[in-house]
Amino acid sequence: MITFKNPAQFKKMEVAGRCVAKAHEAVRSAAGPGVTTLQLDRIAEKVIRGERCAPSFLGYRGYPASICASPNDVVVHGIPDTRRLREGDLLSIDIGAVYQGFHGDAACTFAIGEVSPEASALSAAAEEALWEGLGKARPGKRIGDIGAAVEAVARREGYGVVEGYVGHGIGRAMHEKPDVPNLGVAGRGVRLRKGMALCIEPMFNLGTAATRVDRDAWTVRTADGSISAHWEHTVCLTPDGPLVTTTPVAINLLEATAGR
Repeated sequence: MITFKNPAQFKKMEVAGRCVAKAHEAVRSAAGPGVTTLQLDRIAEKVIRGERCAPSFLGYRGYPASICASPNDVVVHGIPDTRRLREGDLLSIDIGAVYQGFHGDAACTFAIGEVSPEASALSAAAEEALWEGLGKARPGKRIGDIGAAVEAVARREGYGVVEGYVGHGIGRAMHEKPDVPNLGVAGRGVRLRKGMALCIEPMFNLGTAATRVDRDAWTVRTADGSISAHWEHTVCLTPDGPLVTTTPVAINLLEATAGR
């Protein structure tokens, strides 16, 4: 686990995060019926390299692509391929970029054309849970506060909360300690402090929380074939407040919530 002390390190995290946000915008704009996830992967890689960054995922533990593309019942780690997206698919895209040794990582879920009301509600709840979790990313809070906030949204809506795949610390490596589960007990776990950087990433299933892994050893699916949604942002606990870096313009959560 890295603890940042030099403001220049946070700036590099901001550059990596902004790159991830731009890649997401390009992928989302290009996605539609008839487009392949392999085409989306190439679009993302072109954007990442054009921003003087490198794809964090490509080659990571042998992973063969620059993005993870996970449609419908795929929870995470779907490998881009030549199969074409179809009207009604719910697609999760996860993208990571590294700039001068510092990483950004984010995921979002969106509709291909018109999706069912149930799929749309699932994605909206996972995104809501992400921001609820980010709201707990403050010095003095604990990892359990984040997990409890995420879990509360899922329990309210009756969704399965994926337990085997979690958020994580991030910085000089894409995955660092501590783990950031999507469920927990408020007031328990690692205490958060200035200088930390975390990825919070709810994964909700329309059915059971259980998952299985395909023979490719990467693709994680819901055990019952139900639809899944995945949202993620990187947040840095800077001296000036928690900063979400993987949005088009970095968001200082203290400023964003001032006066509420």
